[in-house]
Parts: sequence; C-alpha cells; structure tokens
Amino acid sequence: MKNKFISSIVALSLAAVTAFAVVPAAPAEAKTADKFTTSCQMFDLCEEGYNGGVDGPISITQATLKKGSSTKNVYVVALSGTENVGGQSTYIATDLLSGFNLNNAYIENVVSVCMTNIPKNSNIIFTGHSLGGMIAQQAAGNSKLKKNFNILYTVTFGSPLLSAGTREGTVKRLGDSHDVVPYLSHAPIDNSIWAIAGLNREDGGYGWDFLGAHCESYGRTDVWGKYDPLGYKNGSAVLTLDRDTQTFYYSPSWLW
Repeated sequence: MKNKFISSIVALSLAAVTAFAVVPAAPAEAKTADKFTTSCQMFDLCEEGYNGGVDGPISITQATLKKGSSTKNVYVVALSGTENVGGQSTYIATDLLSGFNLNNAYIENVVSVCMTNIPKNSNIIFTGHSLGGMIAQQAAGNSKLKKNFNILYTVTFGSPLLSAGTREGTVKRLGDSHDVVPYLSHAPIDNSIWAIAGLNREDGGYGWDFLGAHCESYGRTDVWGKYDPLGYKNGSAVLTLDRDTQTFYYSPSWLW
C-alpha cells in the first residue's frame, strides 16, 4: 500500500509539472465558427479558457446537438487546464487534488457556476483539456450535478482517467500517442486496464516532444479530424453553438 501511494504521488507530480510547463500563457484567439463537426473545434473551445485570467477558465454556451435523427438543446461547459494565474484555481495543487479524485476549488466552482447559470433538467456536455478534462470527469460524477441535470457526454483532451464508475453519460478521452499526461493519475495503478483501453489514441508524430503532443496535437485536423465533437471516430454528430450566449466564468482559488 505504501509503495502504491508513493508511486501515485510521483506520477501525479510529473503530470502537474508537465501540465504547468506546457499550457499556453497567451490568450487563445476566439473562434468564429459555430457549427462543430470535429473534436478539434471542441479543443479550440477549451483553449479559449487560457486567457490569462481575464475572462476565466470556465465557459458555458447554449447549443443544439444533432446526432442521427435526434436533435437536442444542450449546454456546452468547456474547461481549460493548468495556467499560472494569481487567484485562479488552475494551479499545480489542483492537478494533484483532482488526480486523486479529491475535492478542489476548481470543481467546486464548476458545480456552483452550473447550478447558478444552467436551468434545472437541462442537457449538458462537458469538455476539457488536461486539468480541465480531469475536472470535467469529476463534474460528470458529481452527485449534485447528476441530480439536477442530464449529463450526456464528456469529451477530454490529454487527460487521465478519473471518476470511473460514477460518471453520468458517455465519456470519450482523446490522447495523442506521445502525450504522457493521460496516464499520469492514480487510475493506471487502481484501474490500469480501463485507464489505457479507454483512451482513444492517434499519433501526431511528436516523438519525444511530449509538450507538443500535449498542447498542439488536439487542434490538428490531420490527426483528429475524423473524430466528431462528441469524441467518436468517424462519428457524424453536429454541434451548433449559439456564440451570442457564450459566457466565461472565473474559478477563484482557495489560496487567495
């Protein structure tokens, strides 16, 4: 048990340092397209949360999901990952807490924002990059959110497995073959088969460039263009976002 705990600490520390090092410091450019047909567009939506704390790492956008003959109104909750912003909960300590599936300021803020700004019984799609994808999985497993909303899908980019067995809806984890972060949580130790088998992998050709694989791969249509916005390879779902409704929210830290 002691060795297992030490191994988990080492893995999570590496994940936190990696995520801290690779997150872009500059704000991402806003995207104008509102019809999403690929997972790359979902990743771009998550990237908009890397805005230096100006707007916040959480965004909520009303959308229409068309899958097959079914059309549903949904709310898309997008979460960015680790970013060194004073007063914001996207710091390394949150990587460690979330990696062990423990409570943290980021998930508390996500729950609060959803409960305050999304009508009860609405359909929700969570998506997140790196730490944001970890928090998205925690949100999909959160009892308060599951009680008040219909969580349909969770799509993550470069994120480890979390909350297995408690998450509502379908979870799709996308991970570049050279991105090591999706394996760096306690899950490969406690749930090694699903942590690895549950990851949809594509090779972006980054080799030993782990940082490039973690930050750049998921926005490349030549690598992930065959995945629809719900994370299905060769899927045909279309997600049409009403950008006029897109709102960003802060995620205050416990430390400031």
